[in-house]
Amino acid sequence: MYNAILDSLSPFAAALHALAAIIWVGGMFFAYLVLRPTLGHLEGPERLKIWAGVFPKFFGWVWISAIVLLITGYWQIFVDFGGLKGITIAIKLMMGIGILMVFIFFYLFFGPYEQFKKAVTAQDWAQAGERLNTIRKIVLINLKLGLITSAIGASGRLWAV
Repeated sequence: MYNAILDSLSPFAAALHALAAIIWVGGMFFAYLVLRPTLGHLEGPERLKIWAGVFPKFFGWVWISAIVLLITGYWQIFVDFGGLKGITIAIKLMMGIGILMVFIFFYLFFGPYEQFKKAVTAQDWAQAGERLNTIRKIVLINLKLGLITSAIGASGRLWAV
């Protein structure tokens, strides 16, 4: 009975996993390839204030997404695949890249983003601009990793390996 309950929750876990990935990777895609170029024509302080308003909302969703991805990913590994011995190379790659992405986000959030917030509060626009540039580079790394992981997630079940 216990296994039947766990199994019945697996579609929900898989759906939450996909939605969390879409939110995080899609948010990075939007921020990097749509919002960033759109704000490029604004003067430094204006642009930086907009980012200062965007980041708390987006990073809140990233925190939720990262937690959901870890919980649902490990749920699937242990409930659906019978543990680490039952996973394919595609799942191992997604797990490794996903954990790397979470650690990169931790670094971004507690390092450059904290410094960015302090610089904006102090109206040190030069420092805030430098931190924003650092954040941009880190987001690009995580965006690339997220797109790779998404491609693996979409195609991994078809791999012959």
